[in-house]
Amino acid sequence: MHYVNPSRENFDAFKALPRDEPIHMLNFIRYRPLAAYPDGHPNTALGWSGQRAYQEYIAAIQPVLARVGGAMVWEAQFQCVLTGPAEPEWDEVFVMGYPSAAAFLAMVKDPGYSGEVVVHREAAVLDSRLMRFTPQV
Repeated sequence: MHYVNPSRENFDAFKALPRDEPIHMLNFIRYRPLAAYPDGHPNTALGWSGQRAYQEYIAAIQPVLARVGGAMVWEAQFQCVLTGPAEPEWDEVFVMGYPSAAAFLAMVKDPGYSGEVVVHREAAVLDSRLMRFTPQV
């Protein structure tokens, strides 16, 4: 089973947690071999890989992140697996930080995000995990 967007139950659990404290969102991303834009989208005919479409998502989301105060907390270049299968399951693993859960919710409700930004993520991602954590101080 693949996951791209949150289930209603998981999103409700997220919203039930405190909204006024900083959060870190751990992201695991596996790309589609070929981006799957909806019919009629200008990028449909470009033949982009999922990775290329995700790069477009990262570029497009920057103004939205700036509006809500979100930023990359941690990202790194994969080198090798010590424990587990030799080939990694995920193409990208990173942590985004938000000043509050309310800021994250403002991001996903932002008209810029739901309009022109999220389409790149959905076209790019075959499978993902998104987990909320409280930053350790």
